[in-house]
Amino acid sequence: MKIINYKENDGKYNMDYDLYLINQSIENNIKEPILRFYGWCPACVSIGRNQSEKNINIDFCHKNNIDIVRRVTGGRGLLHDNEVTYSFICPCSFLKSGQSIILSYKEISSAIIKGFKYLDIELEIGNKKQVKTANDYCMLLNTGADISYKGKKLIGSAQYRSQNYILQHGSILFGYDKNLIENIFQEKIENENITCIKEIDTGLTRNDIIQAVKKGFEETFATS
Repeated sequence: MKIINYKENDGKYNMDYDLYLINQSIENNIKEPILRFYGWCPACVSIGRNQSEKNINIDFCHKNNIDIVRRVTGGRGLLHDNEVTYSFICPCSFLKSGQSIILSYKEISSAIIKGFKYLDIELEIGNKKQVKTANDYCMLLNTGADISYKGKKLIGSAQYRSQNYILQHGSILFGYDKNLIENIFQEKIENENITCIKEIDTGLTRNDIIQAVKKGFEETFATS
């Protein structure tokens, strides 16, 4: 497995680089999976491939030096600020359930869950609790593509597929600014629906998260 170590870049670079990685894998018929870790500087709102911008306060973002980019993946808008982001690129055939979108989410997510066990944090896939939301903030929805801690969403992920290759990337919340999110998405944020690493264990660092997730991926896919 190729590992690309954590580095902070602006939103356009981050999204362009993920797309570059999957396109290079396709072009060169690369079978080895790629696991990348990254951060965002400045803060950035990413918008899902087919999502409207109408509920995002674009003027507020511009005034507060918050970038806005569109993802190649689907899903709703997300503020990337105080987080660790991962991306995983592989052929569909690399996964046991690569042809199934739902099952491939679970298979990739299982590597993250395994990694967090090394931090003594028990996570679960896709809390079934439905949260009603009229607008566009991704972390208020909890689906089979997401990972929760004690019923609260911690990690949101999305996929893009092309020519039998998968790009899955996701946001691991390290911390979040409730007021900032509400100003951007013009939507009330309830603390009971989401959580972050700082709320789970104040002693953990970004590097702790990265090393644990890396180990989870390496062990999960060691024999693939």
